[in-house]
Amino acid sequence: MQTTVTHRRSLLSLLFMGLMALMVLLPVAVAVADEGDDAPPAGIPVGSVGDEYNFQFTGNVRHNSEPLEGVRIYIDDNGYFAEVLTDERGRWKIGVPEKISYTISLDEFTLPDGVIVTEGGASRVEEFGLTGSKSVNFFLGEGVRVVVSFWDQLTSRLVNGLNFGLMLALASIGASLIYGTTGLANFAHSEFVTFGALIAFVVGVGFEVPIWLAIPIAVALTGALGYFQDIVLWKPLRRRGMGLAPLMIVSIGLAMVMRYIFQFAIGGDTLQLPGSGQEKITLIANIQLSIIDMVSMGVSIVVLIAVALWLMKSKLGKATRAVSDNASLAAASGIDVDRVVRVVWVVAASLAGLGGILWAYFRPGIRWDMGMQVLMLIFAAIILGGIGTAFGALVGSIIIGILVETSTLWIPSDLKYVGALGALIIVLLFKPQGLLGRKERVG
Repeated sequence: MQTTVTHRRSLLSLLFMGLMALMVLLPVAVAVADEGDDAPPAGIPVGSVGDEYNFQFTGNVRHNSEPLEGVRIYIDDNGYFAEVLTDERGRWKIGVPEKISYTISLDEFTLPDGVIVTEGGASRVEEFGLTGSKSVNFFLGEGVRVVVSFWDQLTSRLVNGLNFGLMLALASIGASLIYGTTGLANFAHSEFVTFGALIAFVVGVGFEVPIWLAIPIAVALTGALGYFQDIVLWKPLRRRGMGLAPLMIVSIGLAMVMRYIFQFAIGGDTLQLPGSGQEKITLIANIQLSIIDMVSMGVSIVVLIAVALWLMKSKLGKATRAVSDNASLAAASGIDVDRVVRVVWVVAASLAGLGGILWAYFRPGIRWDMGMQVLMLIFAAIILGGIGTAFGALVGSIIIGILVETSTLWIPSDLKYVGALGALIIVLLFKPQGLLGRKERVG
């Protein structure tokens, strides 16, 4: 039995590592392929980027009527990242996929010495009018640039990474519990993340229910979806004795079906929950959090503590750990395995739905494919912490969240998942079972 479990873990680890290695290497390969002899060292496009899109932000960067070449302009908002350097005429153009508002920033470190942005700030939120083109200009002048120290930046990113890691843990723990009790690597788990956020939007915005009430309703309905999935799909397949590989393929197909149902329902737009984009408050040093950020972290911590106590203290939680350790022995001991599995599906879906709602505030915004964007990070957290261990998923999620956010100090934002996935591969080389993985899984 133990040999089978170990073999199964090894196969899943190899599969996930291969998928994540592809995610890591593909952007790097594209960047290298695009880099020519005259390209800037960072491989940033010059003049324009995103010409395939119908909506364009354009502008000129000038100081004392003189064009400035090589100034970096970038968009990192609503799940979209693009950057460009001004050409010899000081011109730049960035195409975007949607006709919505975006935060456009000028990197002041690429300006000549003694030149700063004097009015409106180096970052501004811009939106389109009736046309698909919008001109954005930054006002420059002479002055002393205010530089944020490395340690202030690191502290700020550590806090943001902890916030992101706690959200990721909500989804990762549920997926880990499902794997521990059923052996299923559920690729459709990411759609619980999207479903929770979408239901919160429908209830809170569509039906104008107060958001403090819309969130628990959305979490409950996401849990009901998990219950429905197990009753209609997974339980019948388990009773037929379907193997783990076919079950995993079914989960991939289910994820695609749900994802495109979401796209059909809301289109490609980015939806915002009430209160998104709140002004951030400076707490200590350079740490800035909005009220929603602080509430989100508090809710995540309380829920994670509640799940830990449920697993360790409650009768049903102990039964869940027993089934995760050895389902056959648990059944022989009188534990209703089907009931435990069904509860796990409800809990896992509810946690993922709550994580999706909180992440919709963190991004901010809701998209039809938002769950897919964090799916590999969910699996990375599970494998890093130890496959099948809920507490390992928590530790792995926090580590992944911090690595993702702090890595932007050294690498471009669009490659920020590289550091986290690279650390995962290194850990698995020395400890294949993960940080908290053991021969006997105990939750």
